[in-house]
Amino acid sequence: MNPDEIEAHFTRSDGSYLCARWGRPIAPVVFGVDDVTLPIIKGAIEAVAALAGHDTAETDPELGANMMVFFFRTWDELLDLPDLGRMIPDLEPLVGRLKDANANQYRVFRFDAGGAIKAAFVFLRMDTHLDSVPAETLALSQAAQTILLWSDTAFRDRSPLGRVPGQEAALLRPDISALIRAAYDPVLPPCAQDASHALRLAARMREV
Repeated sequence: MNPDEIEAHFTRSDGSYLCARWGRPIAPVVFGVDDVTLPIIKGAIEAVAALAGHDTAETDPELGANMMVFFFRTWDELLDLPDLGRMIPDLEPLVGRLKDANANQYRVFRFDAGGAIKAAFVFLRMDTHLDSVPAETLALSQAAQTILLWSDTAFRDRSPLGRVPGQEAALLRPDISALIRAAYDPVLPPCAQDASHALRLAARMREV
């Protein structure tokens, strides 16, 4: 992946560059799945965090859980969840926009004073398409898209996952794996808003 390709992964649709990583251990909680699926989701989050060299935890001392993953059938279900409106400002108009767009997923991030990720909310409306995706694939895709703050267009045309010929399970693409590891290099800042950051990422990808 060359510097221009890296830059595109963190350049938002408004033209601004923003790359942020987690600044604290990830403490996930998952809602709306059965006991069989729960370890698959948490396992994917732990695997991607381990790839990045980042920690996971049972609880966050400030927030309790700092990564919340919700599975549901209709967007309106979010409006019935206690206290979610307090955590997600303007939840009702957001749900309206997601319904109008017929969206099946959405992610919201919160940041600390230094710009690092301190919380993430992942919403997955299980429509016909997502129902057809194996749980392992869906979990890995969401974990990869939540380990960093990517551009809102980063994976519009190509998934962060790929398939090995002859194997059913999907895997993280090697270039995305290398980019995640590079972004978590402790030499780099937890949050960058200058596109020259992509050059530093490219240099570290060559090293890893």
